[in-house]
Amino acid sequence: MRIMGERGETLMRIVVFIVTGIVLYFWAYLIGVFVIINFIWTFISGKRIRDVAELSETWNTQKYVFIRYLVFLSNERPFPFTKLTKNISKYSKSKSF
Repeated sequence: MRIMGERGETLMRIVVFIVTGIVLYFWAYLIGVFVIINFIWTFISGKRIRDVAELSETWNTQKYVFIRYLVFLSNERPFPFTKLTKNISKYSKSKSF
């Protein structure tokens, strides 16, 4: 479906690397803060914050799609060039959620 061919797609990967890399880089700091918050909350209350865990999983999935694109395993462009990819893993149905 792409008209530009492999060379054009390779050049596009540079643009995708810069833009998506910046987005995921700053998003990673936010996830780091959320991990600390979830750790402290879980330690105090004994229950995890499901929304924080789900947001972290969304970041993990987008990072995975980004890496697959950069190493030429896929031509599916990562976020923000496409919609967010559906999360890869399922969540535990444990009582702590």
